Amino acid sequence: MEFYDVPLNVATNPNDNATVLLLDRVGKNPDHALFSRKNSDGSWRNVTSAEFLSEVQTLAKGLISAGLKPGEAVALMSRTRYEWTMIDFAIWFAGGVVVPIYETSSSEQIEWILSDSDSVAVFVENEEHLGRVEKVQSNTPRLRNIWRIDSTDFSDLHKAGEKVSDADLEKARTNAEGSDLATIVYTSGTTGNPKGCELTHSSFVDHCRNAAEELPEIANDRQNSLIFVPLAHILGRYVAVLCIHAGIRVGHLPDTKLVAAELPGFQPTFLLAVPRVFEKVYNNAELKAEAGGKGKIFRTAAHVAIDYSKALDDPKGPSFGLKLKHTVFDKLVYSKLRAAMGGQVKYAISGGAPLGERLGHFFRGIGLIVLEGYGLTETAAAAVIGRVNWQKIGKVGRALPGTGIKIAEDGEVWLRGINIMRGYWRNEAATRDAFSEDWFRSGDIGELDEDGFLTITGRKKEILVTAGGKNVAPAPIEDPLRAHPLIGQVVVIGDAKPFIGALISLDPEMVPVWAEQNGITEKLTLAEATKHPTIREELQKAVDEVNAKFSQAEQIKAFEILDVELTEASGHLTPSLKIKRPQVMKDFAIHVDRIYANA
Repeated sequence: MEFYDVPLNVATNPNDNATVLLLDRVGKNPDHALFSRKNSDGSWRNVTSAEFLSEVQTLAKGLISAGLKPGEAVALMSRTRYEWTMIDFAIWFAGGVVVPIYETSSSEQIEWILSDSDSVAVFVENEEHLGRVEKVQSNTPRLRNIWRIDSTDFSDLHKAGEKVSDADLEKARTNAEGSDLATIVYTSGTTGNPKGCELTHSSFVDHCRNAAEELPEIANDRQNSLIFVPLAHILGRYVAVLCIHAGIRVGHLPDTKLVAAELPGFQPTFLLAVPRVFEKVYNNAELKAEAGGKGKIFRTAAHVAIDYSKALDDPKGPSFGLKLKHTVFDKLVYSKLRAAMGGQVKYAISGGAPLGERLGHFFRGIGLIVLEGYGLTETAAAAVIGRVNWQKIGKVGRALPGTGIKIAEDGEVWLRGINIMRGYWRNEAATRDAFSEDWFRSGDIGELDEDGFLTITGRKKEILVTAGGKNVAPAPIEDPLRAHPLIGQVVVIGDAKPFIGALISLDPEMVPVWAEQNGITEKLTLAEATKHPTIREELQKAVDEVNAKFSQAEQIKAFEILDVELTEASGHLTPSLKIKRPQVMKDFAIHVDRIYANA
C-alpha cells in the first residue's frame, strides 16, 4: 500500500471550539473589514470583525432566551448570504449544533434531516422555505421554533437576546470542547437517504489553523472574496470559516447567475468555485470572441496560454518566442478576461469535481492560479490541495498538514487526520463500513506520485465493467466532454454492456448562442436542438476528439442526446452537482435501450 503523511504546522488545542476563531480574529484587529454587504443601490458596505461579533453574540443570546440548550441541534436552510454565517456562529456561541439544509431540498428531505438530527429549531430564509418546513412540521415533534430570516422573526430574536447576561452567554459558548459535535452535515445522497456526518469543533479549528499556515498567499487579511457556492455544502462552509480565521473580507451572492455582473465592482482577489464555473468562463469568452469575429484569435491565445503554463513546469522555462506571444496576447486577450473577473483575481480554489489539465493550464497561463482540491463531507472539505508555489496541474494536490493518505490494494484512497468526521450520526453500521481502524475509506480510486501528489481516477462504486470484462472509470471520459460549450452534462454508461455509450444533455444557455454563430437561423427549442443535424454532428466531433485519448474499450461508441436538462430540480443531480446515476438510468432507460438496440 502507498502511504503519505503531512505533519501539523500548528499544534492542536483540544480545549478550543469554533467560536475561538472569531474571538481571535476580533482580538487581532476589531476594526478590520471582515465582510461586505450589498446596499440597495448596488454598492457594498463593510462590516468590521467587532460588528460581526456583536451581531453573533446578540443572536446567540436570543437563541438562549428561546430555550436552546447546549448540545441541541438547530437547522439552517437558506441561500448563500451574510446571515448564514452569522447564524452558524451564533448557534455555536449558544452551545448548539448546526444542521445545514440545502435550500433546494424537498419537503421529504427536510423532514428526514429535521427528524433524524433531532433539530429543535430551524432558520429558513423566506416564506416559500417556511411552507416546505410547515408541511412536515407535524412529523418532526422535537421542532419547537421556526424563524424566518427575511421577517421580523429575525429582529425579534435579536431583541430577545437583550435579556440574557454576558455570563450566561459565556457559559454556553465555552460548554463545548474541540472533541464535541459542532455540526451534522448530511451527504448529498446519490442513493437512499442522506447520511449525517458528525464533524467536531476541532474539525474546523485545527483544520483552518493548519491550512492557513500552509497557504499564506491566500489565507491573509489582505485578500477578499465573493462566496456564491452553497454554504450548506461543506466546501463553501469550511472556506467561510477559514475566511474568518484568516481575516479575508467576504461578500455573498445567492445566485451564480449574478457573479459575472458583480465581479467588476467587488474586485475579489481570490475565488472559490466548482469546475463548471471555470468551464463557463472559458466557453463564454470563446463564444463572445466568435460573435465579434475574433474566434481564431481567442483560440490561438488559448493555445499559447496553455503552452506557456506547461513551459513553466519545465526547468528551462518558456522560450523567448513563447514569452513574446504570451506578452502580445496578454494585452489583446488575457487582460480582458482578468478585467471581466474584477481585475484583481490572482488565485482560485476549485473543488467538487476534477478541473482537468486543459483548464488548469489555461487559467494559469492567463494569470490566475487555480488550486485544485479534493475532499468529502466526511473530511470537512479539503483534505488535499495544490500549493501556490508547487503545483502539478491535473493532480488534485498534496495532503494538508495533519492529514494522511494511503492507497489501498484495490486503489481506493484512504484518509485520516485532524479533519476526519468522528462517524455517521446514528448509523453505526455505516460508520464501521467507512473506517479501517483510523483510516476513512473515501470510495474514490486514486494514485500517489513520489512527491505525495494525488490523482483521482474515478469513483469506486461508479466503475463500469463491460461485458468484455474491461473496467472503465466514467469521470475521465465525462469531464473533457463537459468542457464543450454545447454540453451540459454527460453520463457515460456501459456496465455489463458490450461497449461504452453516453447520455448527453445540452446546455440551454449556450445552445442559442452557438446555433446563431454556426449558421442555424431558426430559434430552436431544447427538444428541437437535440434533433438538429448540425448539433448532432458537432457533438459527434467532440466525442471523436475525446475518444482519441482513450483505448478502444474505453471509447464512446454511441450516444443519445437527451431533450431535457439534467439538474438538481429534475432529480438527476445532487445539490453538489454530482450525477445521480441510478435515477438517470431509470428515467432514460428508453435512451439506453436505443444505444444498445443493434449491439
